[in-house]
Amino acid sequence: MTASFSNLSLAEPLARAVAEMGYESMTPIQAEAIPVVLTGKDVMGAAQTGTGKTAAFSLPLLQRLLKHENASTSPARHPVRALVLLPTRELAIQVAQQVKLYAKYTNLRSAVVFGGMDMKPQTLELKRGVEVLVATPGRLLDHIEAKNAVLNQVEYVVLDEADRMLDIGFLPDLQRILSFLPKQRTTLLFSATFSPEIKRLANSYLNDPVTIEVARSNEAASTVEQHFYSVNDDDKRRALHQIVRQRGLNQAFVFVNSKLGCARLARSLEREGLKTTALHGDKSQDERLKALESFKKGEVDLLVATDVAARGLDIKDVPAVFNFDVPFNAEDYIHRVGRTGRAGASGLAVTFVSGSDGRLMADLEKLLKKKIELEAIEYEEDKPRGRINDGRRAWREAGELGDPRDALDVAPPPEQAPRPQREFRAPAASRDPFFDQPYQAPASDAAPAWEAGARPSTRISANIKPNKRKVAALFKPE
Repeated sequence: MTASFSNLSLAEPLARAVAEMGYESMTPIQAEAIPVVLTGKDVMGAAQTGTGKTAAFSLPLLQRLLKHENASTSPARHPVRALVLLPTRELAIQVAQQVKLYAKYTNLRSAVVFGGMDMKPQTLELKRGVEVLVATPGRLLDHIEAKNAVLNQVEYVVLDEADRMLDIGFLPDLQRILSFLPKQRTTLLFSATFSPEIKRLANSYLNDPVTIEVARSNEAASTVEQHFYSVNDDDKRRALHQIVRQRGLNQAFVFVNSKLGCARLARSLEREGLKTTALHGDKSQDERLKALESFKKGEVDLLVATDVAARGLDIKDVPAVFNFDVPFNAEDYIHRVGRTGRAGASGLAVTFVSGSDGRLMADLEKLLKKKIELEAIEYEEDKPRGRINDGRRAWREAGELGDPRDALDVAPPPEQAPRPQREFRAPAASRDPFFDQPYQAPASDAAPAWEAGARPSTRISANIKPNKRKVAALFKPE
C-alpha cells in the first residue's frame, strides 16, 4: 500500500503547503526516511535520483524546527538551526526553492549561498537571520571566515549528493565546516550511490545512523529505457539527429565529458538547426541560470552539459538523455540517466560508445553488474549533410553534384571547368629585342669593364676622426 502525506501528521502550515504543491503519495525514500528523521536519529539514505530526497529531509526538519518559529525581526532570534550542504550551485538553488515552498506558511526563514555571485546580497540576508541555510562548501567557508555565518546553534546538518562532493574534492572543506558545528546534532547523509569513501565519511561523522536503501545500489530507474549504440566519433552528431527525429523528442539532455567539448558540440548542433544551449563550469552563474531557465521553459531543444548538471537537477518531463561521451566515472552514468524518468515517468537513455571506450564500458559493466550489449545503428540515408562549394563561387546542397557518397570529390561539369590561364606578354611595340635573344657566355675571363680600372680607395672618410693622441711605445721603430 502506498503511503500518503496525509498520514504523516504534519503541522498545519506544512500540510497546507504540501497539498498546494500537489503532493499526495510518498515515494519509497520519503516513506522510509521521514518517520526516522522525525525521531531525531541520524540517517544514511541511498536512493535513485529523482525519487524525492529533498522532501525526505526538508519536511521533517521543518517540522522539528517549528518549535523555534517566531515573528521577531531581531536577527538574534533567527540563528542557523539547519545546514544543508550540496555540491553544485544549481542544486543548491533548486533545494533552496523547495525549502521556501515548504515553509511558505511558517515564520521560518531560509537562505542560499553559493559561489560565482557577489557576496554582499548574501551577507545582507544572513545578517537578517535564517533558520535553514542551504550552501555550497566553498562559499560557506568564505562567509564563516568573514563572520557572516555563525553555526554554533546548528541542530541538523544534511549532506546531499555526498559522493559528488567527495569526487570534486570537497572533503577538506566538509571537515572544516563540520568542525564549526556543535557535537550534539543530527546528521543526515543522502546520496544516489554508496562508495567506500562515503561509508568512511558516515562512520566519522554520523552517530549510529539508520541505513535506508529503497533500491539496489547503483541502479538506474526501471522506467528508463536504456540503449548503447556502437558509433564512430565522427558519426555521433548524425546518430543524435536521427534518434531525435525518429523518436519525435522535443527536449533532451546531452552529456559530454569536457567543458571545451560541451561548447563545441552546442555550437555545432545550433548550426545544424537544433535550438541548443550549453551548461558547463566555465560559464558565469548568470549564464548558467539563464541556460537552465530557457530549457525549463521549453525555449531550447537540447541542453548540452558536463556533469555539473548530472546531479539532482529536477526538470520535469524531460523525455530523454544522451550520453554523447561515456562518463569517465561510471557512477556518473546513474546520475545522468536520473535526469529522465523522474517521479515514475518513462524516459529514454542513449549512450554512444566508440572504439576507444573499452575501459570505461568495463567500469560501467562492473557498476551495473551486467553485460552490456552494443547495438548497431542503421542510418536512414547516406547523403552528407550541409552544402558543398564546387569552386564556381556557388554553394550546392550535398548530393546534387553526382555521387552522393563523396560529393566533395566530384569534378564540376566540363562546360563549367575553369579556363587555363594564359601567359602574360607585353605588347610588341613596347618590347626590347635585346631581351628576346638567348643568353651567350662572355668570350674571355677578363674582368668587366667597369671593374678593370678600379683600385681600392685609400682615402679616409671625413666622418672618421683620426686618433692624434701620443702613446708611449715599448720598442723604437727600426
